[in-house]
Amino acid sequence: MSESPVTAPVCYRHPSKETYVRCTRCERPICPDCMNEASVGHQCPECVAQGKRTQRPVRTAFGGSVAGRAGTTTKALVGINVVVMLVSILSGGANAVAGGGWGGLLGGGTPLTEWGAVLGSAVYGPAGDVVPHGIAQGEWYRLFTAMFLHYGVLHLLMNMYALWILGRELERALGPARFLALYLLAGLGGNVAAYLFAAPNSMTAGASTAVFGLMAGIFVVLKRLNLSVAPILPIIVINVIFTFVISNISVAGHLGGLVVGAVVAAILAYAPKDRRTLVQGIGCAAVLVLLLALAIYRTAALMI
Repeated sequence: MSESPVTAPVCYRHPSKETYVRCTRCERPICPDCMNEASVGHQCPECVAQGKRTQRPVRTAFGGSVAGRAGTTTKALVGINVVVMLVSILSGGANAVAGGGWGGLLGGGTPLTEWGAVLGSAVYGPAGDVVPHGIAQGEWYRLFTAMFLHYGVLHLLMNMYALWILGRELERALGPARFLALYLLAGLGGNVAAYLFAAPNSMTAGASTAVFGLMAGIFVVLKRLNLSVAPILPIIVINVIFTFVISNISVAGHLGGLVVGAVVAAILAYAPKDRRTLVQGIGCAAVLVLLLALAIYRTAALMI
C-alpha cells in the first residue's frame, strides 16, 4: 500500500507560496512577503494590525502627544509673528519710511498696530474725523491680535528668540495642544491685565505677554518633574526687573502673562493622572472664562 504524498503548508494569504514559518501569535503559515519581525519570531499582518490597535499611544509626562518633540507648533508661532511683522511694515507704506518711522522697522507704530494693539478706549480718526476705537468700543479682537504684533524688528527678534528657546522645551514636555493652550492663555492674560490697569487711551502689543507665561511655565514644569529651576529662575528675575526699569514696557502685560502662565502650567502639570485630560480641559476653560469676565468688568467700568 502506497503512502499519500506529504503536502507542504502554504501561506494563508498567498496560497501559491509554500512555507514552513508560522505566525508566533496565531500560528498560521506565512510567507516571506507576510512576515513582520517581532521580538520573538515573526507575526502576520493581521496580528501586527491588531497589536497596534490595542497598544496605548505614547504620551508625555503630562498627557500630551510626543509629536511635540518636533517643535512644529513653536515654529508655526514664530512664523506667524514674522509674517505679521512683515504685513505691519508694509501697512506703513512709503510715507512711513520717508517720514522716518521706517514702517515699523525701528520701533514705530503702523496702521496695523493701531488696528490690533491693546487699546482700552480712545477717539481718533483720519483727517481729523472723530472715531471711537478700543476694546470698550467693541473691538474685542485686540485682546488676541496684540500678542502677534510688535513695535519694530528688534522688539520682534527679542521675543522670537525667547519663544524659540522656551517654546521647544515646553512643547516637548507638554505636547503641541497643551503648549498652544499655555501660550494663548498667557498671551490673553497679559493683554487683559494691560486692559485692566493701563490708561484707557494707551496702546500695547507684543508676544512678550505669552513669552512671560512660557517662563513661568518652564519653572512650574521643572518643579513638577523635581528638576533644578536654577537655569530659568535668574532669567525670570532679570526680565521682571527690566520690566520695571525700562520705559515704554507694559508692566501689567508682562506680570499678567507671568501669573496666568504659572496658573495654566500648574493646571497642566499637577492634574491627577487618572482624569488628567478632563481636569486640564476644565481648568484651562475656567481660566479663559475668568479672563473674559475681567475684560467685561473693565469694559463696563469704562462705559460708565
